[in-house]
Parts: sequence; structure tokens; C-alpha cells
Amino acid sequence: MRTPPTAALASHRTPLGPLTLAATDDALVLCAFDGREQAVARLTRAGLADVAGPGRLRIIEEAGRQVDAYLEGRSRAFTVPVDLRLATPFGRTTVQRLDSLLPYGVTGTYAGLAAALGRPRAARAVGTALGANPLCVVLPCHRVVGAGGRPTGYAGGVTAKRFLLDLESGGTPAASL
Repeated sequence: MRTPPTAALASHRTPLGPLTLAATDDALVLCAFDGREQAVARLTRAGLADVAGPGRLRIIEEAGRQVDAYLEGRSRAFTVPVDLRLATPFGRTTVQRLDSLLPYGVTGTYAGLAAALGRPRAARAVGTALGANPLCVVLPCHRVVGAGGRPTGYAGGVTAKRFLLDLESGGTPAASL
């Protein structure tokens, strides 16, 4: 009988508020503003049991270090391995291309991202996929803004999105939230 895949789960404090991190032995599967109960539900739906283990904890610790470096302006990219098993197929396609289509410091609109993905009529589907991004901050859905350039819709709230956009634009991010 095969053992079901497992993931460790931990809370990581940031200036944006707590992020919930979860990892398998191989990769980070969750970096979200979800509370523990919501995170466990997401893991369970994906067939992952919440069990700590040395490999999983190592990846969580590395992800935490990289998130801290990014939020402190010491890093612009993430190298922690990621696994998008918590995303839908369209969500995977959408968030996997974010960094190449919208590099650090660049913003785009939902409609622009939909067009870049070859789905010009799918702006709302792009918004839905970004809203369900299981690896926010790490996969930069915060770089997508409303048609008028205003920060809209972000799992961590608009204030957190503004903090991240200010950080990336070279401005001074708003004080801790």
C-alpha cells in the first residue's frame, strides 16, 4: 500500500502579516495569507496530509528566508523549488508565466495578462486564477493591477499589494501592516 503524500505546514511572520507556508519533501506548495484551517483544507483537497518532516521543514525554512530577503529589498527572485499541485491547470499556466511576463518592478493588467497568455477574452478567468494562486509573493500575482492601474484584488489585501508594488518600484513601502 502506497503512503499518501504529505506536507509540513508552518506560519511565517512578515511585515504583511502571517504567511502560511507548506512544503513536501521536494518543494514549496503553499505560501498564502490563509489561516491554518484554510491551509489544511487546501492541502487535504490536494490529497496531502499535514505531517512535519526534516525535508519539508528545510524547504519551509528556506522559503521563509527568501521571503524575508525579498520583503527587506535584499532579493528580487525566489529559488526555492515550487510545486503547483494546489492550482488548477489554467491557474498553473497563469502563475507560472507571471515572472517572465511581468518581471520585478513591472505591472500589467488582467486583460493584458490574458492577451499575453493567448486568451484575450479571459481577463476574469485570469483574475480568478490569480486569486487562487497558492504561492503568492513567490509567484508575483501582486504585479497585476486593474485596468486603471489601481491595485485591486489581492489575497493579502490591497494594502499588502500596495506594499509589494512600492517595494518593487523602488519607492518606500508603507509601514508594517
